[in-house]
Amino acid sequence: MESLDYLLKILAEISQLSLEKLQVEEQNKEYEGVIFSVGKQTFRSRKAKQTPKKAGYFVVFWEKDDQNKNQPYDAITAPDKLVITVFDQEKKGQFIFPKEILIEKGILSHGKITGKMALRVYPDWIDELNPTAAATQRWQVPFFIDLTAKRDVEKLNELYFA
Repeated sequence: MESLDYLLKILAEISQLSLEKLQVEEQNKEYEGVIFSVGKQTFRSRKAKQTPKKAGYFVVFWEKDDQNKNQPYDAITAPDKLVITVFDQEKKGQFIFPKEILIEKGILSHGKITGKMALRVYPDWIDELNPTAAATQRWQVPFFIDLTAKRDVEKLNELYFA
């Protein structure tokens, strides 16, 4: 899995802790879905896909309920962070969203909020977005790190472990 290999390299650069409890999410295999922990933090990881007709990158995250129907992830059982890795030719980056922002934005289900089973992400290198996409990009950018040229180890540590 390309995104997992990349994630392992990054974690080795920023932490002495090792990745543990790795679990492949079979239902999200197409997006290289995995769950793991590092120290006391738990993570869910995905590889985003570029779509031909819309700006940004698409990623799914859902699970099966008791009736085998797809449903959004629940805030109570969700890991602490969602890592979305973006590869676009020579460009690379990651979104590292804390659970709290995913709850705030209605992505994880909680209470009367249904949640979402997919998300479009917009790295800071994408411009000329429509107003809705631009608004989404604005709330996402604080959780994004461009890893194309060099790694800002301090920011990576903050995003992964703060």
